Amino acid sequence: MAELKNEPYINSGKVKKTSPLAWVPTLYFAEGLPNVIVITLAVLMYSQLGLSNDKVAFYTGWLYLPWVIKPFWSPFVDMLKTKRWWVVSMQFLMGAGLASVGYGITSDGFVTKTLIAFWLIAFCSATHDVAADGYYMLSLSPHEQSFFVGIRSTFYKIANVLGQGVLVFLAGRLEKVCGIPVAWSVTLYLSAAIMLAVALYHFVMLPRPASDFTSTTRNLPYIFIRTFVKFFRKKHIVRALLFILLFRLGEAQLCKISPLFMKAPISEGGLGFSVDMVGMVYGTAGVIALLAGGILGGVLVSKDGLRHWFWPMVMSMNLPNLVYVYMAWAHVRSLALVTSLVCLEQFGYGFGFTAFMLYLIYFSRGRHKTSFYSISTGFMALGMMLPGMFSGEIQSHLGYLDFFIWVCICTIPGFIIAKFLPIDPNFGKKD
Repeated sequence: MAELKNEPYINSGKVKKTSPLAWVPTLYFAEGLPNVIVITLAVLMYSQLGLSNDKVAFYTGWLYLPWVIKPFWSPFVDMLKTKRWWVVSMQFLMGAGLASVGYGITSDGFVTKTLIAFWLIAFCSATHDVAADGYYMLSLSPHEQSFFVGIRSTFYKIANVLGQGVLVFLAGRLEKVCGIPVAWSVTLYLSAAIMLAVALYHFVMLPRPASDFTSTTRNLPYIFIRTFVKFFRKKHIVRALLFILLFRLGEAQLCKISPLFMKAPISEGGLGFSVDMVGMVYGTAGVIALLAGGILGGVLVSKDGLRHWFWPMVMSMNLPNLVYVYMAWAHVRSLALVTSLVCLEQFGYGFGFTAFMLYLIYFSRGRHKTSFYSISTGFMALGMMLPGMFSGEIQSHLGYLDFFIWVCICTIPGFIIAKFLPIDPNFGKKD
């Protein structure tokens, strides 16, 4: 077969020497915002617009599909155009898609129209993930990747906090002034404006690394198949895939139901908080806890390596789920106590998620690391999609307390598989 011919990306202007601090945080904020809007904010939106828990979980669960199947087009993102071009283009399209959702909410047949727009956003977001993660790995050295993984995870989660915290709080307040449909429409228009502003910023500020170039080849089908074959022939592939699929089994169900639990009536086992209070819980002190956990994780791994901190991070990712068991059992009514417990869970998530994302980078090493990483995150999305789709049905049968106990039980397979993962003790350390 003919060898792949690489043609370096040529920048006619002066190559920018931009600090990673100027673009890593905003890049992963832009990666996280559309994801949380499609997967999480949409849950509360459809619930407020009158859909039942099982329908909300099922519809929004299907929206995960583009992230699952993105490996099938990731080789084309890897070879056609530059990663920078894909990043900026997808951000502009996602901004337009969010505006379309805002328009569709107040029109007839809003469920169908908004789901179509969400599908467009999800497809663009999945494509953006491929390009952004490839751009990150091409632009930074291995040590820089380890150091900034905590920062990138933190700003990804900050986008999550904005989506399920600040924007939800805003929508809840606006509901009391202008009604539910208009409130959520305004919220989605604001989200579109934020996304478009970030796209303009990256159009100007993203550097053009020499390693980010367009590949030209006449053997795309062969390269596509070869990339998948090489991925599935990687050493320890079965253990790695089981870990990727099952490590977030509990979280996949929890993230769909936890905001619904917060606002569900007390008579149904929920906490009875208003929508704006739910937004406040996730969008205030939780941000600080998330920042602390994510940055601490990246710094410690950079110092001692991934393997040294792997088990503490695995435990911190899953054990804090017990706070929801306690809140459902004790029928907690104190906003301060609920916020404190959510902060504990957010700190653990920020600290533990560092290990998961670094393991994906570690396992994706090789010549086709962008495609390998995309395939890995596709399996990660599958592990989030399938449990999330049926979480509403499970919760409706079990009730909130037993559901949260079930979530904790679902973390056990991840603990077991993590024990058998081989990790280079030097991976992540500063040379």
